[in-house]
Amino acid sequence: EQRPRSQLEERAGTKTTLGEGGPGPPVTAARAVFPLCKRRFLVFLRYQCYYEYPLLTYLEYPILILQDLILLLCIFHFNGDVRRAAPYIALLVTSWFLLTLQKWIIDVAINLCTFISAASKFAQLQDLWKTKDSGVMSALTCSLASYTCATRIITTLMTTNDLTILTRFVIMMTLNIWVTATVLRYQKTDVKAE
Repeated sequence: EQRPRSQLEERAGTKTTLGEGGPGPPVTAARAVFPLCKRRFLVFLRYQCYYEYPLLTYLEYPILILQDLILLLCIFHFNGDVRRAAPYIALLVTSWFLLTLQKWIIDVAINLCTFISAASKFAQLQDLWKTKDSGVMSALTCSLASYTCATRIITTLMTTNDLTILTRFVIMMTLNIWVTATVLRYQKTDVKAE
């Protein structure tokens, strides 16, 4: 008997390599990686720099951005055209300067990132509720995300007391705990038939 595939499994299975066909428009790895990760990391980094918070509160963001830029360049290099990365890099550089033209822009951007991250968690929860199968989701990964948010709450309280950042991490920790509990609830255990 074959169980129904979850939406996460279907998305993971439909497009695994660059340039192949599949259901819907083709999605390259660069298009999937850059818009979501880069913009979120860039907004966090720019927000922390704008408010002149201590370097240790945001040190991982430049590293993550650099890591993803290297990944982007590798994807385009092995896809045969590094020049196609130029619009993505131009967007990154332009965004860096546009985010702080006015104070309200960076404040709206950081809140929008929280909204998008929360919507992503709700989409995961919806998929779990619909399929009643945790499938490829790992309870360990979800619990580590919860732990990370909890430590970020503590470090934010100790360093900046920024209400926007605290709200973000409280919301994300709550949703990560909820996702972890749901994954554990629907996790299948292997039972040996004797």
